[in-house]
Amino acid sequence: MVSRAVIWDLDGVLADTADVHFCAWVTALAEWEIPFDRATFDRVFGMNNRNTLTDLLGRPPEPRELATITGRKEHFFRLEASRLARPMPGALCLLAEVGASGWLQAIASSAPQANINLLVDKLGIRNWLGAILSGEDLPTGKPDPMLFLETAGALQVPPEHCIVVEDAPAGVEAARSAGMRCIAVATTRPRAALAIADLLFDDLTQVTTDAFLELMGRE
Repeated sequence: MVSRAVIWDLDGVLADTADVHFCAWVTALAEWEIPFDRATFDRVFGMNNRNTLTDLLGRPPEPRELATITGRKEHFFRLEASRLARPMPGALCLLAEVGASGWLQAIASSAPQANINLLVDKLGIRNWLGAILSGEDLPTGKPDPMLFLETAGALQVPPEHCIVVEDAPAGVEAARSAGMRCIAVATTRPRAALAIADLLFDDLTQVTTDAFLELMGRE
């Protein structure tokens, strides 16, 4: 029997970190006099750091810019996330239920590995995960499907037997491009922005294991 897997995004799906990320970006970018507001954050949230700075600068960042700005941003983020980050409503129960139903599970996040490890341990979810991958060092981030395909490979599950759970349009697009089905939760974006997902919910409290079984049963 071929294994099946659920691949989770982390920020905005399992971990409530949007406000922490926003404040960290504001603080780091102010040092470089780069304007940043909530509307801009809503547009780039879910991108990796390289793509975020490319969007903000209107060009790819120089190596020094990338290292310095994102280093400061992640420093501020980890300081506050260790204190303020918390699980999204329904996340811990659903992880347990999915695992008990025999699905493999993994995290595929655009965040740096240090951030992912901090959040995974703070939420206490490491034992449910068969793989934990960061897209930080990939040449392109979501909506490129590479991160999801690498995660499927780490689990040794074919892409067509994987379901991605995402909150960002770029992540939904990446899942579809990877040949995976996708459940989207409108926790950080309006529902209309996530319309190409296979199933769409307001948050994880509305999702049950039946939703995953329904999707896997579709041709």
